[in-house]
Amino acid sequence: MTENFLDALDQRPIVVDGAMGTQLYERGIFINRSLEETVLSQPALVQRVHEEYVAAGAEMLQTHTFAANRSKLQRHGLENHLEELNVRAVELARAAGGQSVWVAGTIGPSGKAPGVLSDEELEEIEQGFIEQANILLGCDVDVLVLETFRFLSEMKLALKALRKLTKKPIVAQLAFDAEQRSADGADPERATRLLASWGADVVGANCVEGPGGVYNVVERMVGLGARISASPNAGYPRRQDDRLIYMANPEYFGVFARRFFKLGVRLVGGCCGTSPEHIRRAADAARMMTGADTRPRQNLQITVQERTPVGLEPVPVDDRTPLAAKVQRVYRERVKGNQKAPTSPEDFVVSVEVNPPPGLIPTKAINAARMLRDHGVDVINIADGPRASVRMSNQALALLVRQELEMDSILHVCARDRNLLGLQSDLLADHVLGLRNLVMITGDPPKLGDYPHATAVFDLDSIGLLRMVEGLNRGVDPAGREIGKRTQFFAACGAEPAALDYDRELRRLEEKIEHGAALVMTQPVYDPSILERFLDDTAHLDVPILVGLLPLASHRNAEFLHNEVPGMKIPEAIRERMKQADKGPAARALGVKIAQEALASVVHRVVGAYIMPPFGRYQAALEILEPYGYEVPA
Repeated sequence: MTENFLDALDQRPIVVDGAMGTQLYERGIFINRSLEETVLSQPALVQRVHEEYVAAGAEMLQTHTFAANRSKLQRHGLENHLEELNVRAVELARAAGGQSVWVAGTIGPSGKAPGVLSDEELEEIEQGFIEQANILLGCDVDVLVLETFRFLSEMKLALKALRKLTKKPIVAQLAFDAEQRSADGADPERATRLLASWGADVVGANCVEGPGGVYNVVERMVGLGARISASPNAGYPRRQDDRLIYMANPEYFGVFARRFFKLGVRLVGGCCGTSPEHIRRAADAARMMTGADTRPRQNLQITVQERTPVGLEPVPVDDRTPLAAKVQRVYRERVKGNQKAPTSPEDFVVSVEVNPPPGLIPTKAINAARMLRDHGVDVINIADGPRASVRMSNQALALLVRQELEMDSILHVCARDRNLLGLQSDLLADHVLGLRNLVMITGDPPKLGDYPHATAVFDLDSIGLLRMVEGLNRGVDPAGREIGKRTQFFAACGAEPAALDYDRELRRLEEKIEHGAALVMTQPVYDPSILERFLDDTAHLDVPILVGLLPLASHRNAEFLHNEVPGMKIPEAIRERMKQADKGPAARALGVKIAQEALASVVHRVVGAYIMPPFGRYQAALEILEPYGYEVPA
C-alpha cells in the first residue's frame, strides 16, 4: 500500500483482517501442531485465507507470525526455522494483498509471566522480540502489531525495544480480563496513557471478551489523545460435537463494528473465531461511516459517490415544496433576521414522528396525523423500518395521509434494505406521488430488529443517498443519464450533536450539506450546553435546523435510552430527576418539562422542532409546544 498508514487512519476508519488460527483449524489443521508452520507446509491454504479477508474488505493483513518467535517455536522443535517462517509469512500476505493493503508484522507475547522471571530471563524475552521484529522489518512490513499481551509490563518490554528499532507505525493491543484489567492490574485509562508514552502509534484491546466486552474497554480509551484499535474475538467458545464453536455471529459482530467506529475507534478487526464474513460486516460498517467501499469486488459504490452531478440547475429550494418554502422563510425572517423566539405556529416549523403500523390497519396513525394537523403541526415525519422493525411501507402511510388529510410528510429514505436500483426506483416513485420532503439516513443494522438474520444491503449511506438526490434534482441519474426532467426533492439529513467522535460528525455534516441537504434534523439532546455548542460549531454552514426532542416517559425509559440506544446520552442530573418522578403521569409531565427546557435554550436559533413522542403519546408533542402558541387538545 502506497498510502501512509497513519495519515489514512487519521482520515478514516480502517478494517483489519480476522483470525488465521481458527480459520486453519476449521479447514483441517490440528491444534496440537505449530499453526505458524503452515506457511511452509501449506502456504496455499494460508494465502487463500488472506485473500478471503481482502475480498471481504480488509485493508490491512496481519502476518501469520503471532507465535513465530524463538521461545514458542522451540516447543515444536522449529526454532531453527524462525527466519524462514517469518519471511515466508510476509511473502504470503504480500502475495494475497498486492498493493491494495497494508501488511502488518504480527508479534505475540512470550507466554511467560514477567513478574516471576529473573533479569536474565527478561533479557531473553526482550531479545526474542527484537530478533523477530528485525526479520519482519527486513521484509519491509508496513506496520508492526503487538497483540494479545496480557501483561502491561511485558508490553512495555516489547514496545520500548521495538521503538528503538524503527520509526514505522506500531500498534499495541492488550487483552483485558472480564474486570477490564490487564493481568498485572492496569485499567484501560492507565494502559492507554502508558502505551502512548512508550511509543505506540495506536493502542487498543483485542481478543478475550468478545465484541461487547472489548467495546466496554475501548470506550474508556477513547478521548485520551491516542488512536484506538479494537479486535474482539467472536465471543466465548462453546464445545459442540468435539469442536470449539464461537458464538458471536457476523451480524452481531457488524453491529459492534459500527458502534466501534461511531465511538471513535480507528482500527477494527477480528481475533479468535472471526471469519471473512465477520470482517465483511465490519467493512460494511466502515462503508456506512465513510461512504467508501474498500472491497475490490465492488466498484459501484465508488462510482456513484464520486460522480459530480451535471445537468440542469436545480429548482430553487423555496419552490420545491410548501414545507421548504416555510423553512426558508422562517430561517430568513426569524432565525437569521432577529433570532427571536416564535410567538405562533406561523413562525415555527414542527414535524412530529408518526410511524406506520406493524400490520395492515393504518387508522391510528392517520388519526394521530389528523389531530396534529388540526393543532398546527406542519408535517408528520415517517420513519422507514425504525430500529430495523417490520412495518407497513412509509410510502403507503405518507400517501394515505396526503390523500385523506391533504397533509405533507417528511419521508425517511433508508439505505439498509434496498440496493442502488431499488433506492433509485423508490425515489422516482416518491416524486411522481408527490412525496418530496425526504430525510436521508443510513439505517440501523437488521440485528437490532425483528429479523436479525436478514441481509443488510448498504450499497449507499446517507451521504451517498444525498448525492443521488442531488443528481436527480439536476435531472440525471447516478450513471449520468438524463431522466427527462428535474425532481424537486427537499432533502434533509440527520446530525448527532452529542456524538462521541464529534469532529467526525461535523465533517460528515459538512459533506451532507455540500451534497444538497437543505435542512438538518438533530438527534434528541438533553443537555442544553451540548445543543449550544453544536449550533455554534455549525453556524458557518448557514442551514436551517430542526432540533430533535424525545420527551422521556419514565425513569426506566430514561435508563434504557441512555444505556441501550447508541448515540443517546442523558445527563445524570436528568436521569436523577426522572428517578424521583419514577413513572406514571408525574414522570410524563416531567419528561415534557425537560424537553421544553431543551427547546427554550435554543428556540431563537432553530427554525423548529422534530418531536418523537414515546409510545404513541402524540399529545405530548403539543404540550411541549404550548409556550409558542400551539393548542393542546382537552
